[in-house]
Amino acid sequence: MELRQLEHFVAVAQESHFTRAAELLQISQSGLSASIRALETELGTPLFVRSTRRVELTEAGRVLLAESHRTLASVAAAHDAVAAVRGVLRGTLSVGGEQCLGVVDVPAQLARFRSRHPGVEVRLRFGGSSRLIDLLAAGRLDVALVAVTGPAPRGVVMTPLAAEPLVVLCHPDHELASSEEVGLAALEGFTFVGFQPDWGARVLTDRAFAAVGLPHRVELEVNDVHTLLDLVGHNLGIAIVPAPIAAKKRHKLHVAALRGDLPGWHVAAAASENPSPAARALLAQLSHRPEARPSEARPSGDRPAEAGPAEVRPAEVRPSGIRPATPPGPAPRPPQPVPG
Repeated sequence: MELRQLEHFVAVAQESHFTRAAELLQISQSGLSASIRALETELGTPLFVRSTRRVELTEAGRVLLAESHRTLASVAAAHDAVAAVRGVLRGTLSVGGEQCLGVVDVPAQLARFRSRHPGVEVRLRFGGSSRLIDLLAAGRLDVALVAVTGPAPRGVVMTPLAAEPLVVLCHPDHELASSEEVGLAALEGFTFVGFQPDWGARVLTDRAFAAVGLPHRVELEVNDVHTLLDLVGHNLGIAIVPAPIAAKKRHKLHVAALRGDLPGWHVAAAASENPSPAARALLAQLSHRPEARPSEARPSGDRPAEAGPAEVRPAEVRPSGIRPATPPGPAPRPPQPVPG
């Protein structure tokens, strides 16, 4: 089995099409087909179910795909590590993030990273925190900026960045707008606007309602922050969101504190236990970023949650797995605050 064959296999699996995969790899389709057939012969089992329109992975193919991602990522990391010894940071850095975490300015951080390390190709994708952690564990991401929703998978460590409360957001004409603080029981029966099930706020909210034996039905489900805010802004429902999201419409919508023992909004940078040099450099940069300003959407009387490892619950992030990231070469200078 050769690395070249694994690269060919992954391309076909991702494209679900031999012709498109061949174009992506810039090889002939006949050469690609021969490479896959040789791999299947060596393994003694089909990896794809082929049809005239598309190809699909067999059970063996799905198992091999997960291992192929890890193997190719390890090989790339080995090349990058050798380059780092020579004082050159290069390779690819795949970053994932959930929208509007509120405590990390992702565009500014990536721009700063690129200016310091122009030899690194940066790739970015957004999604729900649960999905991003799965991709990281499978070797398809190097760093994931996520809301902590549970224990880290084996091989993944979380570096805490900050914490904020969850709050209730509603229209000023909504009947809840007269309340500065509400409990979960008082929200029963209202129409909810919420994110998709793998987003951090949705996972934490579902869990909080389940813990007190109350239903939580999201009638208006969205996959972006601005649509959620617009729906609440038209008085179509209420939402439970982290304070940084509520801050975006703090002058137009009402924010109420949540009463009771509820999970907090903990933001962390997740990475492999053995991150690539580029990933270590980004983690170090994030650790030196200016402290996020307290959210202006926090209800009066609420103290901001302090950022740092002590604020992350042991059941959610293993403190023993949190290690300072050491970038190759001189330590980066702390970045200057970004306005806004």
